[in-house]
Amino acid sequence: MKIKWTARIVQGLLVVGFIMFGIMKLTENAQQVELFTEDFGYAKGFMYFVGACEVLGALGLIVGFRVTKITLFASLGLVLLMAGAVISHLNAGQGMSAASAAIILFILSLFILIRSIRTINQFNKKK
Repeated sequence: MKIKWTARIVQGLLVVGFIMFGIMKLTENAQQVELFTEDFGYAKGFMYFVGACEVLGALGLIVGFRVTKITLFASLGLVLLMAGAVISHLNAGQGMSAASAAIILFILSLFILIRSIRTINQFNKKK
């Protein structure tokens, strides 16, 4: 039972974090624009795409509090986004310290993904 509440707390923290970072990208936060265009060399449109994916992933995690399968898909998308973020930071030569937030979000999203897979499997075994 403890792991269920731990997962819900982590899921709630991810919702807050991804909504915050997604909105920063969608509202053209100067730091995010510089990071995407100058440091990473990506187009500004890609920043909007990533921001929208982060917000949609966070909304999926909110819905996922009631529908576990939605949590599975939302967390999978967020794991993939954060894997890309870590790779982008490292390819830009920024090192592990710059990638630390993305690494933490990757690990937490992976935890939620694994937990949702286990929950769905346990539910299917009960049927």
